[in-house]
Amino acid sequence: MTQDVNGQRHDRTALILFGSETGNGQDVAEELGRVAERLHFMTRVYEMDEVELNILPRFTIVIFVTSTTGQGEFPRNAQKFWKSLLRKRLPPNCLGHVHFTTFGLGDSSYAQFNYAARKLHKRLEQLGAKEVYPRGEADERHDEGIDGTFLAWSADFQKHLLSSYPLPEGVIPIPSHVLLPPNFLLGLREDSTPTSNFQDSTSISISKESNHVAPSQPQDHGTNANRPLPLKGPIEQTTSTPALSASDPKMKYEPEEEPAAPVVPACPMLKEPHNEEPESIASPLYLPSAKTLQIPNGVPARLVDNKRVTPENHWQDVRLLTFIIEEGYDYYAGDTVTIYPKNFPADVEAVIELMGWTEIAHKPLTFNNGNQRNYAAPMAMNNVPEEFHHVKDCTLRDLLTHNLDITAIPKRYFFELAANHCNDETHELRLREFASPAYTDEYYDYATRPRRSILEVLHDFPSVKFPFEWALAVFPTIRGRAYSICSAGDIKYGEKAGYLRLQILVALVKYRTVLKKIRQGLCSRYLDSLAPGTTITTTMSITKMQSPWVLNSEHEDHVHHPIICIAPGTGIAPCRALIWSRAAEEYGRRGRINDLKKPVGKSYVFFGGRNRQADFFFEKDYTDPFINTQVFTAFSRDQKEKRYVQDVLRENGQMVEHLIMNEGARIFVCGSSGAMPKAVREAFVDTIQKWDKEKRNRKYAEAVVADLEKFKRYTQETW
Repeated sequence: MTQDVNGQRHDRTALILFGSETGNGQDVAEELGRVAERLHFMTRVYEMDEVELNILPRFTIVIFVTSTTGQGEFPRNAQKFWKSLLRKRLPPNCLGHVHFTTFGLGDSSYAQFNYAARKLHKRLEQLGAKEVYPRGEADERHDEGIDGTFLAWSADFQKHLLSSYPLPEGVIPIPSHVLLPPNFLLGLREDSTPTSNFQDSTSISISKESNHVAPSQPQDHGTNANRPLPLKGPIEQTTSTPALSASDPKMKYEPEEEPAAPVVPACPMLKEPHNEEPESIASPLYLPSAKTLQIPNGVPARLVDNKRVTPENHWQDVRLLTFIIEEGYDYYAGDTVTIYPKNFPADVEAVIELMGWTEIAHKPLTFNNGNQRNYAAPMAMNNVPEEFHHVKDCTLRDLLTHNLDITAIPKRYFFELAANHCNDETHELRLREFASPAYTDEYYDYATRPRRSILEVLHDFPSVKFPFEWALAVFPTIRGRAYSICSAGDIKYGEKAGYLRLQILVALVKYRTVLKKIRQGLCSRYLDSLAPGTTITTTMSITKMQSPWVLNSEHEDHVHHPIICIAPGTGIAPCRALIWSRAAEEYGRRGRINDLKKPVGKSYVFFGGRNRQADFFFEKDYTDPFINTQVFTAFSRDQKEKRYVQDVLRENGQMVEHLIMNEGARIFVCGSSGAMPKAVREAFVDTIQKWDKEKRNRKYAEAVVADLEKFKRYTQETW
């Protein structure tokens, strides 16, 4: 595709499409966009679901980046695109003019490691697309994480692009020290008075142009036209109100107007990043904003209990949070609820003070597409991030509180930006080292290993002063955290008519690093601070009773099968919901009998923890005959020899093999990713091989487990 741009001919265009759940795929896609741009490709970066297939042939090269979720599935923002590739009416060679490569992000603890990227690559070739560079695959289990594969792959890919698509004579790649312009620049709205309110709005004031120019930016290179980096975490709504009884008929969910949170001084400890943080949040200085905000498709949820279920002296703080929601917002076993955390006032004020943004932090902003160029592009550019369309009178303080993750571990790109906004030569040199792939060990030791936050880096390098216009490029987006819902059946319907109870089991992330400083996850810290009576707006992923969690009366061929749940720790959450849901299918609400042709199958739970007295979650549930459940436990620290769920599986191998081979049992493995899922799968293979009546070999046992996975009888949900 050749285009005229400012009177010059350009035939170098790149489209980078990504599918991402947690943001890692998007980070990789944005980095590949910068790689292409430095080679003077006119570049666009989009979510896969935002493009149609007929767009692909218009680009010189198309790069696909996708993670793998669930049972080898595509992320939610790539599923529509994937389905479009599977349409039967597509001609065999419809993508014959597409030149592509793919990069997958996966976790080798899953049996379907990088399965989505492999499926995508194969299907593209089936439709005639031509691979121009071998597929890359990253493994989060690598010692260096995604970088362990991506850095080498992207460096070689850059060389391949340069050799396959040589630059015109006299044109050189844009040097790494030259800062590329950001996707968005913020601006101050000139026609309004300072405010700090968020309201629904169908439009937003847009500044027509930006006068910020990147230092030493060439005027004639291929301009980046990346899709503006979307702020993926929808803005949350929180309303602090007096605690209400769960049965209070006057309980209302309508958002209430509240005054803006007062400006508080920066917490002194934030200026000493190596000092130890307090174990708990007690001072109002640490309480998150209670400002009412809007979330698209949000579900208002009133917190009625925030209960610690592990002893105070236990190493892990696990919470059972109970919310009530209106009955119109239904949910099912296997669904998740997403919580959108906020930054705390002290941290926000610290950033504002360090950057010198105090005078403008309370003024309403405009979102300017600082990179928009009109060069006959096949896709139009948006002027504002999609999820900001509903924001009116948004201020910098609002963004830092609700949308920008100022406590995230910085990526290399952050250090590149910091080095270009630094007025100290020593600091600049050190920052460029952290940004360079050649200094992987230094970056790992400074940022990754100690889990050092962006805020701490800004304290360590006070000479770094970002213009407020660059805030969206500097700070990553706060992303919602999805938690498996652990309530169903009688637990779900335990409230007054018209309301449902919703529970989640959360292990709060709190640990010490080599810096001897207590670290807390952003969402963990937020949940820790929530008091009963607080209303937050969440979103829910609804399975709508779809496989593999569908074991209900609408699918009676499934409901009578037994289930085997392998659930160490908080992995018991989705399994508990499934067990109570199945009990409700057989008995209805307690006291009523459903008319099923066959009884609901029995549930077998293999639960693992450290100590029976400390972390045997939902122990009382299993004594209720209503749920028809048998529990096998493995508490690793209650005896001299450590004992895990896979050991207990083998000990009960004859029963397990019979349930699988003779009764059609469905298997659910839930909990932490890593060694556990692999060890459990190996235990199932061992069990089937040992107790198979025909005494067939291990190859047969492996094939049985593979078929269970293929036909959705073996579901792995780990995190």
